[in-house]
This record gives sequence, structure tokens and C-alpha cells, in this order.
Amino acid sequence: MSSPAADGDVRHLVWDWNGTLFDDQVATVAAVNDALAGLGVPPIDADAYRDHYTRPVQRFYERVVGHPIAPEQWRMLDDTYHHSYRGQVERLALADDALAALRAAAAAGLTQSLLSMWRHRDLVPLVERLGIGGFFARVDGLRVPGGAGKAEHLVAHLEALRVDAAAAVLVGDALDDLEAARAVGARCVLYDGGSHHRRVLEATGVPVVDTLTAAVAAAAPPPGRRPGTAGRTPAR
Repeated sequence: MSSPAADGDVRHLVWDWNGTLFDDQVATVAAVNDALAGLGVPPIDADAYRDHYTRPVQRFYERVVGHPIAPEQWRMLDDTYHHSYRGQVERLALADDALAALRAAAAAGLTQSLLSMWRHRDLVPLVERLGIGGFFARVDGLRVPGGAGKAEHLVAHLEALRVDAAAAVLVGDALDDLEAARAVGARCVLYDGGSHHRRVLEATGVPVVDTLTAAVAAAAPPPGRRPGTAGRTPAR
């Protein structure tokens, strides 16, 4: 792994995919509802999704249904969710300014990679189809079944890249992204992509942004900008 970065020296961005670069929140909620239907549970709306969202994903479903989920129920939920989501992927697109943000990061001299908890075998062809694979030094999705936390995957991702965590910023939309970044000693910028209520993101104290180009600016602010506030935008 490379030597530690000097204080404030950001050299690498790790992008989250679902709800960050990829605008899929509507499809995610729809797929969750298809999964819940298998348990006879009424559908939830986007606001209720934000109320309950957490990782591991099994815990999210348990919050929604109000009781523990048996192993066979979890397998059904996971399979149904992914089947439903895959059926919607072709109609989805990148976030509005995703391409501009990737170009801005490259122009700033930052290397970039993609780390997702979406299935790797589905992620890679989707990234290539959308024409952004060339921006990334590495693309990693989930290679084993399940919906655990992101921290262990971030460790392996950075090790494979030979990037020191102190030189990296993770840009994501969920508290799990922040927890993963803190676990490895990286920094984090949170994008308001719909996984959590805005107030929950802002309570963490890290930069919270409305656009991905603002996330790039917050990740590598100009000299003299006060840490922890760069890129913060007013609440909607």
C-alpha cells in the first residue's frame, strides 16, 4: 500500500454506486415492496424506506416487518428483491451530474474507483454499458450472497488498489458508507441520494451535499477551506 498521505492530501475517490452514481432509489423501493409482498407485508413508500433503512439488509427488513426473519424467509426476500431490481435496471440511468463529477475528479488529478454492495456479476456490465468504466482504476461489487456491512469490502478494495486510506475519500449516500470509511481511516462525503433522511446525514457532522459535483469539491476542497464544511449545501 502507498505511503500515508500528508494531512489533507486527498488523492483517491471511492464512489458508491446504488443511490450515488446510479439513480435507482425508485427502483430500490419498488423491489423492496415486491420482496415484502412475499411475506404478505403491505408496501412502504420512500419516506418509510428512509425511516427504516440500515445495514445489514436483513436488519432493515426486520425493522419493516417488526419481527426476526427466518433464514428461509431471508433467502426468499433476497432473491425476490434482486429479481425485481434486475427487471428495472435497463430503465435506470446515472445521477444527473454523475458524468460531470467523474470528469471533475479526473481533471483535479484524483484517481477513482467504484465499490458497490450490488452483485459484481451484474455491476460490471452495467458500468460498461453506461460508458463510465474508463474512469475507474477498479470496480468491485459483492461477490458472495448477503447484505452485510461495507467496511470489510472497503479494506479489500483499498488494499487491491494499493491506496492508503488516509489518502482516500468515500462518496456515498448511506450511513454504512460513513461507518466503512471511519473503520478504515478514510474520509467520507455523504450525498443526499434518498437512503436516509437529510437530518440523519447532517447529524453525522461530515459534509453533506445535494450534487455529485459538490461531492468532488467537498472531497478535495481548495486550500484554506475549513474542513468539515466544504461542499455543504442548504437543506432542500
